Amino acid sequence: MRTTHDIPIETEVEGVSDRAKALIRRTVRTALECEGVTLPCEVDVFITDDDGIHRINREQRDVDAPTDVLSFPALELRPGEKPTEDDADPGTRLVPLGDMALSYERVSAQAKEYGHSKSRELAYLVTHSVLHLLGYDHLDEGPQKALMREHEEIIMEKLELPR
Repeated sequence: MRTTHDIPIETEVEGVSDRAKALIRRTVRTALECEGVTLPCEVDVFITDDDGIHRINREQRDVDAPTDVLSFPALELRPGEKPTEDDADPGTRLVPLGDMALSYERVSAQAKEYGHSKSRELAYLVTHSVLHLLGYDHLDEGPQKALMREHEEIIMEKLELPR
């Protein structure tokens, strides 16, 4: 049986193509597959600009600065831990993993800064966010960050968008 994830995408900025939205959905699905998540999940994606993500960062995290992507997990998972059927919403039978907010303006700027395509940058930021939703973090500069980076690289290879 094929796992079907629900990945609604809301945008408040112009210029987000259907192709970009399809890449976001493919990236979320690939990240979940690589992480062994087999239950149908919901990941809500909100696309904004630097001003919008700055506002969200200030309101939700008390950080008065823009960023590239924010993740708001619905579950308290540890890296490698998978959601269970008990986590599923009884009405939808989907596991609500959480929300991500993404600055599309930052996607373009960082792609240029790092010398790669917007598609690669978009997929990387979505991958990074999905891993946060699954409990990964990079608060330290040691093992946690290295583990997260390792998983990001595996997912990006699977997407055929390596560094």
